[in-house]
Amino acid sequence: MFVDEVEIKVIAGRGGDGCTAFRREKYIAMGGPYGGNGGHGGDIIFKVDTGLHTLLDLRYQKTLKAAKGENGKGKNQHGKGAEALVVKVPLGTVVTDVDTGFILGDLKEKDDSVVVAKGGRGGRGNTAFKTQSNTAPDYSENGEEGEEKTLKVEVKMLADVGLVGLPSVGKSTIISCISKSKPKIAAYHFTTLTPNLGVTKSSNGKSFVVADLPGLIEGASKGDGLGDKFLRHIERTKVIAHVIDMAATEGRDPYDDYLLINKELGEFNQKLLNKPQIIIANKKDVETFNDNLLEFKNRLNNSSIKIFEVSAATNDGLSEVVDCLASMLDELPYMPLFEEDAFESHVLYKFKKEEPYTIEKEADDLWCIRGEKVEKLFKMTKFSSEEGMLRFAKKLRRLGIDQKLEEMGAKEGDQVRILDFYFDFKN
Repeated sequence: MFVDEVEIKVIAGRGGDGCTAFRREKYIAMGGPYGGNGGHGGDIIFKVDTGLHTLLDLRYQKTLKAAKGENGKGKNQHGKGAEALVVKVPLGTVVTDVDTGFILGDLKEKDDSVVVAKGGRGGRGNTAFKTQSNTAPDYSENGEEGEEKTLKVEVKMLADVGLVGLPSVGKSTIISCISKSKPKIAAYHFTTLTPNLGVTKSSNGKSFVVADLPGLIEGASKGDGLGDKFLRHIERTKVIAHVIDMAATEGRDPYDDYLLINKELGEFNQKLLNKPQIIIANKKDVETFNDNLLEFKNRLNNSSIKIFEVSAATNDGLSEVVDCLASMLDELPYMPLFEEDAFESHVLYKFKKEEPYTIEKEADDLWCIRGEKVEKLFKMTKFSSEEGMLRFAKKLRRLGIDQKLEEMGAKEGDQVRILDFYFDFKN
């Protein structure tokens, strides 16, 4: 089964918890803190496997979850970091964060890999909190949560030339003649249900990859027929080759076919119309070919697009097409699939300082605090020790939360909520 698009949830590993321990040995008084840090949670990495050509392995996996880091131990023993979860994907895979729309990775080279979700850092043991004023801290941290994302994973085939056209115009026959690809060929529409790749070689020995895409129909860019399911595979190609039934054996007008395919390409992605194009006028061996070709050239009114007269059935004229494509590819520069700003980036500066939290009044005596920084601090705090709770309260005070609550009208005894944790507000 050919699967070229899946949506999947990934959860990176949580960091191991820090340890609260003290050194207690004979003849060593006041041994001090002795708890180690937790290990780093496992990352989730997508890596190219050239032996794969489909996302079938991911089709039935709703969630990928990496391992948790090992907890810290006594005697200052740090927990072991969890191994990364490596997911093998085909060459040409594009990974997009569904929530933000950022491209996390475009894996177009043999050994490409990308970290799609980072594991959480390990919590610090109580040894890490030792200071001159607090020589025996009685608290440690929980491990940080790993990143959690919903990803759209697509395969966009790596081909130099894309054969496009309506059903039954001879695309599969052409690719079977110019390469060793053996697609299914039959006298009915939509014989080709999955893209086919073939490596062809010109007369001067230059090789390139050709993709035979399933037949397109009107509305394909909106999902009609096989639709935009396979249009994505033409986005990487350098040259678009229109295959047209110039003999009109299906009763269609060849020029209208050409306009229709270009319309669908443009509606799917306007950049496709900027790619170099050639026209392969097929079915030269049929009687009506010459008259239709003459009319087509008169209506085309564009001398820059090369038209090749071929018969895929008899393998006539295809060698000239291959040599021309090889020559065109030599002169074309590499064009990236995505603009630089499509990729996930870290903001280096901000024009306006933003508060790391928000406070909302949910009821007469209930205040809710939200914010990534505050919630992360809450999750990493161990409330089992009094020192841990006091440290959490100090952190909130330094963030200005106490002052903000007072300004918003919070009164002594009002309840404050962070995630599922409730506590009383005190001035």
